[in-house]
Amino acid sequence: MRMNDMILMSVDDHTVEPPNLFDDFIPKKFADRAPRVVSDETSEKWIFGKGEARNAGLNAVAGRPPEEYGLEPATFAEIRRGCYDVHERVKDMSANGVLASLCFPTMPRFCGQFFGSRADQDPELALAVVRAYNDWHLDYWVGSYPDRFIPLTIPPVWDPHLMAEEIHRTAAKGSHAVSFSMNPYGLGLPSLHTDHWDPFWAACQDTETVVTMHIGSGKIDVVTSPDAPINVEITCSAIKLYPTAADLVWSPIFQKFKNLKIALAEGGIGWIPYFLERADYVYKRHHAWTRPNLGGRLPSEIFLEHVITCFVVDDFGANNIDRLNEDMVTWECDYPHSDSTWPESPELVADAMRNLTDAQINKVTHENTMRLFAFDPYSIRPRERCTVGALRKEAEGHDISTVSHGVKEGRGRSLAHFTHELAETKSTG
Repeated sequence: MRMNDMILMSVDDHTVEPPNLFDDFIPKKFADRAPRVVSDETSEKWIFGKGEARNAGLNAVAGRPPEEYGLEPATFAEIRRGCYDVHERVKDMSANGVLASLCFPTMPRFCGQFFGSRADQDPELALAVVRAYNDWHLDYWVGSYPDRFIPLTIPPVWDPHLMAEEIHRTAAKGSHAVSFSMNPYGLGLPSLHTDHWDPFWAACQDTETVVTMHIGSGKIDVVTSPDAPINVEITCSAIKLYPTAADLVWSPIFQKFKNLKIALAEGGIGWIPYFLERADYVYKRHHAWTRPNLGGRLPSEIFLEHVITCFVVDDFGANNIDRLNEDMVTWECDYPHSDSTWPESPELVADAMRNLTDAQINKVTHENTMRLFAFDPYSIRPRERCTVGALRKEAEGHDISTVSHGVKEGRGRSLAHFTHELAETKSTG
């Protein structure tokens, strides 16, 4: 397939929320208590009650030289406008040849736990903030360009019944994806092996909503030693979803909810063939004494039927797609994070998929995404205007050059340094 004829849809990108997010979407009775942006001497941060959230530099490096990547807090003046301005985002997408994007949150954290930090003290406020965020995302961010964005819901994660209500409410507005934790137990919540989440799973199944679990959405850390280079953490990031995959196939979730789909965002796919082999070996070797109830299926069969896989750059995985369910494999760009392929995604995708058939390329780049997330841009935009070549032609003249903002010496040398910087940027509450 010619690169310019490809149609690219990314199931994993990110918004950096603008300061005026809540202005038009929070009910007036909560306006003075809604999250807000304040400035200090070094950064801008969101404040919600006693909690705060800063924009970590690695979360918004699009357009910056690689030597300036880091975790120190970033201000809006230091990051590319496409990170937080929807109109500039669409231009950046077109320049990258990407038709559509599913955008995960930044400030609320992946499953809205920043908002949930207020649920014990003021549950009415916490729920209002979650709903206002979803309305902003669906009505403004997605609503401004419904042919370019795949809707995503964040849940009121502290209450599975409220989660179910929000799933039904946002599904009625066109959202068929929800961001959830890859390890809720690590967030102080019940595990995936309990029935606590059943109302949530049921609502997702009823509305054909995909549950997306992104790396970093639960506390599964791979830390070998404080003085290990930061490259150790980055190298191990994708396989953090290996334990999540194991949780899923050995949990009762898919025995109860036989039509539920769960996506592993930014997990890569190259490790999955071995994972499936290992899980089946564990079943055959140990089931006589561990006595799992898998409904007569092997773990690999459960995974391949229910779990959507996602990758940014994974040559090995792409070239071994026959070991996966090619109808459940999707592509992601990860804009504006440090692993992102922007602005040369088409070139990298074409190279990674050079040995795939045209039919397989179409599935991975867009057809699976359209089917699984109930997304149909062709009802708005003719297919011939959706290709890499057509989009890049529309974006001719859009500036994608790198811009320097200066670099700090000694940045990111070890995991201890990384942890210190991360502590300064993570949400508290």
